[in-house]
Amino acid sequence: MSAEVSSSPAPQEQIEQPINGSSPTQDPTSDSDANNSSVAAPTNTPHNAHTSASLYVGELEPSVTEAMLFELFSTIGNVASIRVCRDAVTRRSLGYSYVNYNNTADGERALEELNYTLIKGRPCRIMWSQRDPALRKTGQGNVFIKNLDTAIDNKALHDTFAAFGNILSCKVAQDEFGNSRGYGFVHYETAEAANNAIKHVNGMLLNEKKVFVGHHIPKKDRQSKFDEMKANFTNVYVKNIDPEVTDEEFRTMFENYGPITSASLSRDQDGVSRGFGFVNFQEHQHAAKAVEELHESELKGQTLYVSRAQKKHEREEELRRQYEAARVEKASKYQGVNLYDPIIFYD
Repeated sequence: MSAEVSSSPAPQEQIEQPINGSSPTQDPTSDSDANNSSVAAPTNTPHNAHTSASLYVGELEPSVTEAMLFELFSTIGNVASIRVCRDAVTRRSLGYSYVNYNNTADGERALEELNYTLIKGRPCRIMWSQRDPALRKTGQGNVFIKNLDTAIDNKALHDTFAAFGNILSCKVAQDEFGNSRGYGFVHYETAEAANNAIKHVNGMLLNEKKVFVGHHIPKKDRQSKFDEMKANFTNVYVKNIDPEVTDEEFRTMFENYGPITSASLSRDQDGVSRGFGFVNFQEHQHAAKAVEELHESELKGQTLYVSRAQKKHEREEELRRQYEAARVEKASKYQGVNLYDPIIFYD
């Protein structure tokens, strides 16, 4: 069932792609036995370019076995081999497998008829296996979708975007609990299909939520753009502001460093200052000078914190790093120390 698409577009806006996100949960594609615990991500070539019939089958419940998959995929045709990929040490399933048919026609039928079939209560996701890194990294026809309703799963996303061209792969990013992260990817066979999807769906309402649809930007390019943005920031964040500071005083303090486009203190519903605000300068050099000179300066008895304003995902990533560093430090602190203090009872 596809997501409900509103006939009238909502106002369009640019939504930044996640950096960690950043980046989406990636699917493995290599079936090398050398190290199944570290594998690359598939991006598939058009079905008419295949000379073999090797399928990637993902989103598998950990207890799914080769025998279960054989029972399902053999209904299509003669199966040459099946392998559930497992961790090299624990032998636990990695949640994906490879199914090989004796001919390409059976592979095409399996892809068409079995995609999103429930296996042990979980819909599997099937695509052509592509192990050529050069072909996986082209990115042609790859579309990024953000602000998805959490009810939209892989199948709903596929059904919604299939109207614009042949889809090679389709995935909604999920967290460790299997819940949607609110964004996903659709990889089309052609760039023309991708452009068509972007043209018709960007800014539309899917399940009453306006979505952003655009070309997928590789992580290295996003990072490069992000680094450039950080090096040329104009937006400044200020906290530890005394509640008695007025908007005019706040604005005047920063206007001493150069022309600004906006300056605002955050206030609650009663108009009381929350103790922080934002200032946007016209030029980067003025913003940088304000940060350099006003950080840790005094204003009405309060020591100000002044820095480049961060995006939400930046703050989340920084908090994750701090948490991980604290966890590692705590673990190393008690490494080799016996914290068990036995209580000995005497008769």
